[in-house]
Amino acid sequence: MKNNYESPLSSRYASKEMQYIFSPDKKFSTWRKLWVALARAEMELGLPVTQEQVDELEAHSGPECIDYDAAARYEKELRHDVMAHIHAYGDQCPKAMPIIHLGATSCYVGDNTDIILMKEALELVRDELVRVIANLAQFARQYEALPTLGFTHFQAAQLTTVGKRATLWMNELLMDLHEVEYRISDLKLLGSKGTTGTQASFLELFEGDHEKCRQLEQKIAAEMGFDAVVPVSGQTYSRKVDTYVVNTLAGIAQSCSKFATDLRLLAHMKEIEEPFESKQIGSSAMPYKRNPMRCERICALSRYVLSDVMNPAITASSQWFERTLDDSANKRLSVPEAFLAVDACLRIYQNITSGLVVHEKVIEKHIMEELPFMASENIMMDAVKRGGNRQELHERIRQHSLEAGHNVKDLGLENNLIDLIAADPMFGMTKEELSAHLEPSNYIGRCPEQVEEFLQECVQPVLEQYASALTGEQVELTV
Repeated sequence: MKNNYESPLSSRYASKEMQYIFSPDKKFSTWRKLWVALARAEMELGLPVTQEQVDELEAHSGPECIDYDAAARYEKELRHDVMAHIHAYGDQCPKAMPIIHLGATSCYVGDNTDIILMKEALELVRDELVRVIANLAQFARQYEALPTLGFTHFQAAQLTTVGKRATLWMNELLMDLHEVEYRISDLKLLGSKGTTGTQASFLELFEGDHEKCRQLEQKIAAEMGFDAVVPVSGQTYSRKVDTYVVNTLAGIAQSCSKFATDLRLLAHMKEIEEPFESKQIGSSAMPYKRNPMRCERICALSRYVLSDVMNPAITASSQWFERTLDDSANKRLSVPEAFLAVDACLRIYQNITSGLVVHEKVIEKHIMEELPFMASENIMMDAVKRGGNRQELHERIRQHSLEAGHNVKDLGLENNLIDLIAADPMFGMTKEELSAHLEPSNYIGRCPEQVEEFLQECVQPVLEQYASALTGEQVELTV
């Protein structure tokens, strides 16, 4: 029996890798690593901390060492999660117990851990973006010269190619990737700032030695894999950092949803479809259906992320002076769940783009239904070269186009614009001569060249830079 609520992000959508980053094991083992780093730095800077104490802490810093039952008992008594884990850690490290958390406040472990987890989660998101870009690059190259109807206002417009359209999806993902790279590079630890950010407790411990206070932070940052700590803070790092990170994730959600929406529309036209497995059921009532449920799931999860953006923004704007605690419960939800949802979107995106189904004959059929209209300007120019009057020809094409449009939209007939023009002596052209203007490849401009240039100049350097992200199997969705 399952009688407790489970987040669908964990039970259905997000990867195990992303779930682990925001798991209790990862969180509390990172707390312990931060306590080890603090103790080691304090020892190296001359405080009464011994190597034996540091070694004891380090030996019990792994997730397998955490006694959650003990921590729960302490928290029930103390009503303080950090102190509860200090006591649970101290029970396992009796020699080090007196120096655990020396000089620090709760945000030393809480905020520094949040930064560490967000950095690791962004690195996972970065690799997932690269994998989707790689799939789309292969797809774009395969179909770089396949003509298809372009759409403006979802009305048939000048032709593009299937591959060129894929570069539009890729370009937005590259924009997201650059933003993720910047966020990773810009993240800084809180460091060891103390209760109101003044480092007063550490200055007291180091007997007024300001340089040792600075060195303490540098040593901790280096051990935790960071180049720097924030220059100034209250008790916490600025909650604007969470806003920036979630805004970055929302940018990815926008790109994912744009792609998924386009593909849903293409599926409606039966031109391109997401993968459909042999035993997959599209509808419980209509057995013939092939609903684009993966794209619909991307849109749904993206919508959740876009709505989540306001949470850290409001939190950042409502913090009082050096610290209030009304951020805590909100950020425990809003930040991890934004990551879990974007992780799910990118995994689905990767799954879809590894098996897109292109129906070339349907695409060609749709082109040929519209191409006579698009070819009319070329036909008119050809007739002018043969001695016709441009203004008179323009009016006759307008009249013929209206009649052909009536036949298509009101009578359900084929587009007979070419037949109408062939029968008009003003043009003096046979149907064969007119049909020469109906070659779709003549209307795609520089699409193949644009695709090749984009792949070579913009995409290939990214794939080479993050080649390690491209190893392994394609994503298989469990539900």
